Amino acid sequence: MADTALHRTPSQSSPSPVTAAPPSRSSTPVLPHHKLIAWQVARDFLVAVRSCSIRSTHLRDQALRAAQSAALNCAEGAGRVSRADKARAFAIARAECVEATAAVEIAAFSGEVGEARLAEVLRLADRLVALLTGLVVR
Repeated sequence: MADTALHRTPSQSSPSPVTAAPPSRSSTPVLPHHKLIAWQVARDFLVAVRSCSIRSTHLRDQALRAAQSAALNCAEGAGRVSRADKARAFAIARAECVEATAAVEIAAFSGEVGEARLAEVLRLADRLVALLTGLVVR
């Protein structure tokens, strides 16, 4: 039995090799961290921390720096080759996530962050810490 995908009859036109576009990759490169769920959650976590709009410049700076560092260390861990290097970067990302969350919680205790924003940060932090813990201890 002939496979029509491999064997075309003259009535089944196929693109000319001259005019056919070569197979191409997506216009966006797929780097190791793009495949990592923890990276995707870290991005969402950073956006959630930023959306808290903490009034205190010191707490806002602390929270944003730590959330950025969590995302950056997720990416770094994904790019590392040895198991020990990966675990170190993921452990740092985990600690930075906890630090950012604490800064948002302190801002909330001070009346600078609403309950809904805090709840979203806590939800994402819980997920990110769980994912990173799994990456550190495997």
